[in-house]
Amino acid sequence: MKLFSEKIQIIVISLAMVLVALWLSGAIELYTLLSLTVFLVMGLLSLSLAFIWGYGGILCFGQAAFFGLGAYTYAICAINWGDSTWAVVMAVLLPTLFSLLFGYVIFYGGVSDVYLGAITLAVSLVLFNWVNSTSGSEYHIGEALLGGFNGIPSVPTLNLPFQPEAILSPEAIFMVTAGCLALCYALLKFVLLSRFGKTVVAIRENEQRAGLLGYNVPAHKLATFAIGAAIAGLAGCLYVNWGAFVSPGVFSISQSAQIIIWVIVGGRGTLLGPVISCVLLQWMVTRLGAQQTVDVNLVLGVILAVFVLLIPGGILPTLQRLWRRKRSAAPASRAQVSEVKP
Repeated sequence: MKLFSEKIQIIVISLAMVLVALWLSGAIELYTLLSLTVFLVMGLLSLSLAFIWGYGGILCFGQAAFFGLGAYTYAICAINWGDSTWAVVMAVLLPTLFSLLFGYVIFYGGVSDVYLGAITLAVSLVLFNWVNSTSGSEYHIGEALLGGFNGIPSVPTLNLPFQPEAILSPEAIFMVTAGCLALCYALLKFVLLSRFGKTVVAIRENEQRAGLLGYNVPAHKLATFAIGAAIAGLAGCLYVNWGAFVSPGVFSISQSAQIIIWVIVGGRGTLLGPVISCVLLQWMVTRLGAQQTVDVNLVLGVILAVFVLLIPGGILPTLQRLWRRKRSAAPASRAQVSEVKP
């Protein structure tokens, strides 16, 4: 019964996301809609690390590598093929295959968590520096010039499946982004309710005990890593569609750091928390960026320090704990009042 109610709750939350997005698409002006679109794209990116780190216990400092691979793969394929249908598929498939190859070396090679973080960060930096150095005309894949630090402009945006002439409007792209976020959230929640998901959490809690019980620890960690990479690749694809442009900044160390901040502030061990914190922090950064008084990076640093030192659980887990405490205290107070009555 509890499992059934949890599934119903997942479906309700996912539908609520889509309905709110549908209402917003017709209620707000275009500039605000475009800003909200990129907020949701980054929310999808934070969701990928929330699953890998929060539930799989894999601290990946290089989540931006999969994000950037998805972005560049979509841009290159869309320019060469002129149709976004298979470009979207490739933007998800290539980061997934890369994560499987990369993760196999890491997890089956017995690389510890500390070194894993350093290696994933190094991969992002290598990709960032390599793409940055491709500014010459000789650096191209088919008709797509990589552009180096200038990036790839004028990328064809999403169209209806196999209909290149039917380009989606900004409102439609916003709805697609919101739908992808709701769908990925629902799929991850259902995965966590499955036997595989419970095994992944058990490995996070005690990897050695899970291995002694007969579970294939490297295989489960590799699958978790690949799922997160696929979602990050999808986020990269949607990011390119938001601005019809991609640059090496998608691989940058600041991008990787932001994802970790979103998960820490939102709360590890939740999926909605990092998404909510991502949207709120992106909105705050946008507002602060319009003035020259306070440095945005300083504010982000202070927020991170406050949450690490004072609210280590994050926003959503802390609110959930306070709510449970309030609910458990209410029956006790009513019982005390009834005892006092004559």
